Amino acid sequence: MRKNIALVDDDRNILTSVSMLLEAEGFQVKTYSDGAAALEGLNQAPPDMAIFDIKMPRMDGMELLNRVRKTQQFPVIFLTSKDEEIDEVLGLRMGADDFIRKPFSQRLLLERIRAVLRRSDAGSVKGEGAAAERIVRGELILDPSRHQCTWKGKEVHLTVTEFLLLKSLAERPGHVKNRDQLMDAAYGETIYVDDRTIDSHIKRVRRKFREVDPEFEQIETLYGIGYRYRDS
Repeated sequence: MRKNIALVDDDRNILTSVSMLLEAEGFQVKTYSDGAAALEGLNQAPPDMAIFDIKMPRMDGMELLNRVRKTQQFPVIFLTSKDEEIDEVLGLRMGADDFIRKPFSQRLLLERIRAVLRRSDAGSVKGEGAAAERIVRGELILDPSRHQCTWKGKEVHLTVTEFLLLKSLAERPGHVKNRDQLMDAAYGETIYVDDRTIDSHIKRVRRKFREVDPEFEQIETLYGIGYRYRDS
């Protein structure tokens, strides 16, 4: 099945060239020239992934990501300029899945898109083995094939990165995962993020669980070491 990609950028040249590239590679592409126009379209028809420019009129990429994350969890790649390193860090901490600096090569763009989509599909299985892939830890159920997480029977909506972090912890309850191990689980070798980015993701995961259960305390912090999932 062809993947749907939303491209949001106020640069018409980028919209044209990138959409032509992606369509030639077999993707379906929907383009938007600003964040405000994109927000309505993305909520009405969520794509498999999206690419946001950071600097845009009316609504920039940061604000667009913030609003989209209230209802949608599809992966997002940011397009940034060379002088926007701070924005890259903030974007990742807010829930973006990757970033690409302008100007970029077509090959790099395609590699990053495919890497993010692979992560989005991570854990999906085929055929009769699907049920065995579910992770059950007490009240927690993770179903990678559906990208579904439930706690005490209530669904918890996680982004791709958040889901992979939680999956890494829940696979071995009681075992400590340091930030480097969690970084590898969530991002692989495609991108480096600092420790505070991992901490920000963990805080968001905890907050989402506490929205459905204020007493959720399963993710423990071991200061100076890392995190572990408490299965009890």
